[in-house]
Amino acid sequence: MAGTVLSANRQRFASARTAQFTESVIREMTRQAIIHGAVNLAQGFPDFPAPADIKEKACEAINADINQYSITWGAKPLRDAIARKYRETYGAEFDPQREITVCCGATEGMIATLLATTNPGDEIVVFEPFYENYHPDTMLCGATRRLVTLYPPAAEGGVWSFDREELARAFNSKTKAIILNTPNNPTGKVFDRGELEFIAQLCQEYDVLAITDEIYEHILYDGTEHVPMITLPGMRDRCITINSMSKTYSVTGWRVGWVLAAPDLTETIRKVHDFLTVGAASPLQAAGVHALASPVNYYTDLSEHYRERRDKLVEILREAGFKPFTPQGAYYVMADISAFGFPDDHAFARHLVEHVGVAAVPGSSFFEDPAKGSQLIRFCFCKKYETLEAAREKFRRLS
Repeated sequence: MAGTVLSANRQRFASARTAQFTESVIREMTRQAIIHGAVNLAQGFPDFPAPADIKEKACEAINADINQYSITWGAKPLRDAIARKYRETYGAEFDPQREITVCCGATEGMIATLLATTNPGDEIVVFEPFYENYHPDTMLCGATRRLVTLYPPAAEGGVWSFDREELARAFNSKTKAIILNTPNNPTGKVFDRGELEFIAQLCQEYDVLAITDEIYEHILYDGTEHVPMITLPGMRDRCITINSMSKTYSVTGWRVGWVLAAPDLTETIRKVHDFLTVGAASPLQAAGVHALASPVNYYTDLSEHYRERRDKLVEILREAGFKPFTPQGAYYVMADISAFGFPDDHAFARHLVEHVGVAAVPGSSFFEDPAKGSQLIRFCFCKKYETLEAAREKFRRLS
């Protein structure tokens, strides 16, 4: 009977593009944490409540029947709020009608941007270690990555750094874009103004776009400053800024993000966004208007709130025998595991979740060559103090 016989070679139904990457290691470690009842220091979501006033605004929006499609590229009040936030925070002007696209989180913002601006065969410069999504994003676009190393600090108190000559060699006539994540996941590096100006010069020299992922912009420590690349001279029309509500307002499950770009770039990004997801959740966009009007002290308190947790986790990891690299921003700690004598990071992560009771992310998932991350592991500290103390108790099993 027609249509009842399937090929024995089931692989013919898997696209070639998906064969080049695996499922998310980060999300897999969360699943393992659930299976083994482990403390989840793997996936970067808070285990404490989001601000009550923001949640109340979402409930009010639902009850007010803001439950249907908004305009595809975002409800006008939210786009106005985003424009106002960037004007007041950075002195940067954006036209809500022509330069702001609201999307389903920064994750969709990144893939929509890459699909809209790159072609198969284009080269994209990416710093390594990199957030794991950047690998499948570039693969889905048919682009080639040119990796540039972020080197860990050589001494306590140092910062992750890159070789400017190595970065310059990565640029050529095929380069279409550079992806820049600052503050950085997984390293916690915050690119300083001098580094950003050097990158901006290369972008202008080679006619390259800078695609910046800035979702940790307000999570900064020890006096570091976040400088949006789009505010630097010569970058206003060649920078695409991606951000979201997720990390700043502790609502990672809401999936409301945005992309800022010049009108011609925005036009193409909106086309892709429309057919990827249609639009972000309308009542949560309404709550975003309220969130983006938060007073300045909300953001300073946020940084202090996470600095205390950073310092606690770094202390806990040192006590347990790790060599942690103290981050300048974001809410992750990369740690050296070589003292434990495991063959690689995956074996150590399995031991940690199954026998110690703590879930973390194998460092190799942030590298193209797994060997480069084989003695690294990433922990997150956007957790309650009780959660961090529970991890401390679990780590006693390591000895």
